[in-house]
Amino acid sequence: MYAKIYQPARSAMQSGMKNTAHWVVEFTGPDRQVIDPLTGTHTSTNTLKQLDLKFKTMEDAVAYAKARGIPYHVTQKPARKRISRSYAENFDTNRKLPWTH
Repeated sequence: MYAKIYQPARSAMQSGMKNTAHWVVEFTGPDRQVIDPLTGTHTSTNTLKQLDLKFKTMEDAVAYAKARGIPYHVTQKPARKRISRSYAENFDTNRKLPWTH
């Protein structure tokens, strides 16, 4: 079992960055799924897959994993490239960037 430490991505349904400022410790590991003979559904005995711990900083999350002897892997988000434009540039006659549709 090891821990994956990352910052969650923004929701694809919204353009805002809500709930992306914290760091998450997610436990992964061997997951043996057994088919329940009565219902036919898959069950697992690994309850750590249901647990996501949230921390304010990456250092807090790493300290938590180190204190408990859990091997971990930190995944950094790539830097966002933003092109700042004004609203008036959408209607400019000599556009530098072509229309996307």
